[in-house]
Amino acid sequence: MKNLEIKASVESLKIQEGLFKRLGAKLIRTGRQIDTYFIVPCGRLKLRKLSPKNSELVFYERSESSNQRWSDYFTFHISEPDRFNEFLKRALEVKVVVDKTRTLYRYKNAKIHLDKVMGLGEFIEIEVEVKKGQNQAKNLMAELLIYLKIPQKDFIKKSYSDLLLTRIKS
Repeated sequence: MKNLEIKASVESLKIQEGLFKRLGAKLIRTGRQIDTYFIVPCGRLKLRKLSPKNSELVFYERSESSNQRWSDYFTFHISEPDRFNEFLKRALEVKVVVDKTRTLYRYKNAKIHLDKVMGLGEFIEIEVEVKKGQNQAKNLMAELLIYLKIPQKDFIKKSYSDLLLTRIKS
C-alpha cells in the first residue's frame, strides 16, 4: 500500500483535537501502542502491539528527506504479540522500542494521529492513503496542512525511532 505522510511537533494536542472535531474528522480510537523496531537490511520493520491479543507486523520504506514523504508499507496481523515478539527477538536484533499513546482520527482517506511519545513529546502525524490516485492524496494533504497552519519549523523528517535513538546517544 502507499500513502503520503507528514509529522510535526505540536505544543498542544488538545488544540489539534479541537481543530479536527470542527473539521468533521471521526474519532476512531485512543490507546497505547508499543512499537518494537528491528534491525533489517533495508526499510523498517516493527512489531506494533495494540493490546495483549492484537498486534501487527509493519514493514515500510520511505525517504526521510522531505516534510511530505511517500511511504510504501505492508502490514500483517498477529494474534499473539508477546510470543511473536519473542520469536522475532531470537532472529533479529532490536533497534529501539517506541512507547506512545495515540489518538486516531479519520477524515476522508486520511488517518490523523495525535501522539504522546514517551521521552519525546507530542506530535501530529497525517497519513493520506492513496486510494484515488496520488494527485488526490496530494490535494487532501494540502487541504489539511492549510487548515492546520503548522509552521515549517515544526515539521520532522525522522521517525520516532530515529528521534529516540538520537536522544539516547546524546
